[in-house]
Amino acid sequence: MNSAREDRADCAKPPDLPYNARMSAPLLQSEADSLRTMPKRLTKAARAEFGMPAAGEGLTFALESIDGRTAFLIDANRRGKIKLTKCTYLERYRVVDVLARLDIDGPPHTNPTATNPPLPILAPYNGLTVPCPHYHFFVEGYEDRWAVPASVVGFNQTADLVLALREFMTHCGVQEVPTIQYPMQ
Repeated sequence: MNSAREDRADCAKPPDLPYNARMSAPLLQSEADSLRTMPKRLTKAARAEFGMPAAGEGLTFALESIDGRTAFLIDANRRGKIKLTKCTYLERYRVVDVLARLDIDGPPHTNPTATNPPLPILAPYNGLTVPCPHYHFFVEGYEDRWAVPASVVGFNQTADLVLALREFMTHCGVQEVPTIQYPMQ
């Protein structure tokens, strides 16, 4: 028999969660690929605050699909204190689902070893260590645990962090990327 407290808990309204966070089913590969490349734009608030973080800092920018129904986040993280050129860019969905990640001037990444790599692009890097710059993307069953060299997916401007951010945002489907000012070092 349910207590009155349990009955009230069943009827309680869940808290308001931002960025599609209520959706908790794992992503399928086809969904992640569609979401990653879906045309999107910075929200008005993000446009007003947009820029490149200074060394040692990080910024997060809100994005939305062109129709305004799907929310995303882009993180620009330069929190490295020793290497000023160390940087990570992430595209996230539902706050926690990493769709894409570009690591620049950080440590190498060791990929999982799989009898059958889940995607053909990953086969040459199965179980290998990939130096920076490298690109992670959502792989069903592995999340963002696989990486390929950044050049394999078309990132050619990784020596310039501002150009790399522009290239990453364009790669993630962001339309009309605003001018990015070079930060003060």
